[in-house]
Amino acid sequence: MRPADLLTQIPLFQGLADEDREALTARLAEKAFRSGDIVFSKDDVGSSMYVVQSGAVQIYLPSADKDAPPVVLKDLRTGEYFGELSLFDNKPRSASVRAMVDTVLLELTREELGEHLGRSPKAAMTILSEMGERLRETNAMLTQRASTDANKEFEESLSWSQRLADKVAELNGSWAFILMLLGLTTLWCIVNIPSIAVHVGLYTKGDDGHVTGFDPFPYILYNLVLAILVSLQGPLIVMSQNRQTAKDRATADIDFRVNLKNELGIEKMLAELGAMRAEMGKRLDVLERGTRADRVRAEVPVKSPGGPLA
Repeated sequence: MRPADLLTQIPLFQGLADEDREALTARLAEKAFRSGDIVFSKDDVGSSMYVVQSGAVQIYLPSADKDAPPVVLKDLRTGEYFGELSLFDNKPRSASVRAMVDTVLLELTREELGEHLGRSPKAAMTILSEMGERLRETNAMLTQRASTDANKEFEESLSWSQRLADKVAELNGSWAFILMLLGLTTLWCIVNIPSIAVHVGLYTKGDDGHVTGFDPFPYILYNLVLAILVSLQGPLIVMSQNRQTAKDRATADIDFRVNLKNELGIEKMLAELGAMRAEMGKRLDVLERGTRADRVRAEVPVKSPGGPLA
């Protein structure tokens, strides 16, 4: 796959014009890594992003305990990317990355990107627009409740025709419809018995004076009614099934947003716990050094003025 095609898969660069994408491609530097090589480690200062041209890398969190295995976050393969946030800030890397097999990465540094954006204001505005859109989505997700009732919201948005289709599909899949159809068929046959048809006034009389029901056997009119009913049921049921599929997708989307929001909340909580642990470590270190100093002062003999040591 061409490096320019790889850039089209990165949301940050999807809106760029072809000439800007080609210019950025020319600024990419190939870097080869052998299996097991570390691309960068957690807390390293980063200033570049990487695109996997070939091979595979693993993003992981190293364990504090040397004997414990690392926490694997994600495996990336050809066409995927990582480290894009380091193009815009000077913060340390949040995870470590190593090559799983012999891998070739395309590196884009902050200096190269800044030089290109300085020459192409349009590309700069496109990237800023994409970042602003992603920031708006993140803010909307964090400020709104992600756990909503998808079924209730979906039902409230239905039109009367869609509600009718759902009711028909619900009725067709019930014993009530089966019993109603059997009852109607039985009633239709009974009403078309000549003696009963004459009694209820629903009959026809032939030229020879022979009396029959209004729809005698083989009940052609009734068959026509059933054929029309079946032809209408099919599209209505399919419409209802399509809406059920859309409802399932909406539910899955809400589940995804809930999980993502929980993940962000957990990451924020872990960051705060890490900061609190670091602060407590500093205070304990200061307290320990103060205790040691007090102990040393207590052990040193005090010399009385003009006299022997006390």
